[in-house]
Amino acid sequence: MDADIIVVGGGVVGAALAYGAAKKGHHVVVLDGDDNDLRAARANFGLVWVQGKGANMPAYSRLSLESSDMWRAFHEELTAVADMHIDYGRPGGLIYCLGDDEYTARMDLNARMHNQNPMVQTEMIERHQLDRMLPAAKLGPDVAGASYCKQDGHVNPLQLLAALHRAILSHGGKVLFRHPVRSIVPVGSGFEAHTSESRLRSPRVIVAAGLATPHLTQPLGLAMPLRSERGQLLVTERVKPCLPFPGSGLRQTVDGTLMIGATKEDASDRGVTVASATKLALRATRIFPALAQARLVRQWSGFRVMPEDGVPIYAESRDYPGLFAAACHSGVTLAAAHTEIVASAMIEGRLATDMGAFSNGRFDVQKCA
Repeated sequence: MDADIIVVGGGVVGAALAYGAAKKGHHVVVLDGDDNDLRAARANFGLVWVQGKGANMPAYSRLSLESSDMWRAFHEELTAVADMHIDYGRPGGLIYCLGDDEYTARMDLNARMHNQNPMVQTEMIERHQLDRMLPAAKLGPDVAGASYCKQDGHVNPLQLLAALHRAILSHGGKVLFRHPVRSIVPVGSGFEAHTSESRLRSPRVIVAAGLATPHLTQPLGLAMPLRSERGQLLVTERVKPCLPFPGSGLRQTVDGTLMIGATKEDASDRGVTVASATKLALRATRIFPALAQARLVRQWSGFRVMPEDGVPIYAESRDYPGLFAAACHSGVTLAAAHTEIVASAMIEGRLATDMGAFSNGRFDVQKCA
């Protein structure tokens, strides 16, 4: 065997799972894809977010909150192991509401979600309160208020990804870039991962290859119902600190740039459009009119990895025990949980009991119903 565990996919999800396994003393090899693969990790808004997660799946809401609560300790450990700085903060997060209808809709959603999970500390902030929270930002007249959750935060996603890779190496693992896996073949008491460069064997394989995951697991009978969703984002030049709280669709980084996002598009190419830039900019300037004076320096797009119902999937093959798959669109928020909870559940054979709500079997139940 070339490794105790092979992880297919070197994005935030795969790297967090690999780091969790390496911390437990397992020899881990991560096989990352080509440079031009569709990657969510490198086009991420960077939110560590709780509010709004799991509106139709209480287990998802609980997992998001648990991961968010673990993030501070996870961040401290990761920066020490990787020996690098990672911009992270948990000041709470805002969802701005333009007009009374948006405010009422968000208030109703918060009430429904609080009934499901009262541990999520979300509250509605009226306009006069919001003005006091953001003294350096003169909000537009259309802002009726916001939803605020003290358990929300944000992080630099590129620093996070780099730190996870370095931490895997620090624990004796390997990360092989430009090694896209073409197929996974059961052999003897394990599996063989075939790349264009080599064939590596391991008794366990975790496939966390984003949108490429079904291509690798479906031939072995492990269904992963996924779809892609393109999101476009904008970033401005550096400006003076004005937004101390990250917001859904609008946040200021430690460097001073303002990130504006993100669209939700049914598109398969990585292009960007003027129409999307206009839509994003118009909403952002309705919230924060001074943004109209800031220069845009970049526009880019990425692809969300979306399970059909929007809820993470953590699955193990029934036919080939030891073959696992993971897919979600909240890799940054769930990075702590993937490292500390999900990786252990996979390795120790507790996935079905501990993470049963996230099994791919739920899609079969829906079809039968």
